[in-house]
Amino acid sequence: MWSQSVSRHIGIVGVSAEGAELLVCPDNTVHQAVDLVRDRSPLPWLHIAEEVAAVAAERRFKRVLVLGTQYLMESPVYAAKLAPRGIEHEIPRREDRERINALTLDELVYGQFKESTRSYFKEVIADGKRCGCDAVVLGCTEFPLLIGEADSVLPVLDSTRILARAALREAVR
Repeated sequence: MWSQSVSRHIGIVGVSAEGAELLVCPDNTVHQAVDLVRDRSPLPWLHIAEEVAAVAAERRFKRVLVLGTQYLMESPVYAAKLAPRGIEHEIPRREDRERINALTLDELVYGQFKESTRSYFKEVIADGKRCGCDAVVLGCTEFPLLIGEADSVLPVLDSTRILARAALREAVR
């Protein structure tokens, strides 16, 4: 019953009737629920964390720092998809997770990209490198607008761009 109402809420029934062949959601945090409805969906889903994990494995990363909303960072979304590929993950300390969440919801979603926020994210990423991370997952659609490869001491895994490329790959198959 619950998954049926979720399916209707996210539009699975409607989009399949309209001719869609693939479902994609660029919101990382929402992927906490994707696995709950995925098996009952009439259409295949691309899971953002699976696609990021595939790219991380292809690039031979062993330990990644996951940045996103506090809900995402503290959820199993990335851990569950990275672990089967032998990739460890790290998340920032609690106070950093809380501050990242506040900056995301109070600034970034409103299109405010302050230099002080960029500097803070750079510090968090540098802390990840000191903890042994060899890449950073930008697990929020706004983060690549704030942090790019040139701003990061770690290689960047832009989850939104990775998912978009995967969707294109599947669309042309």
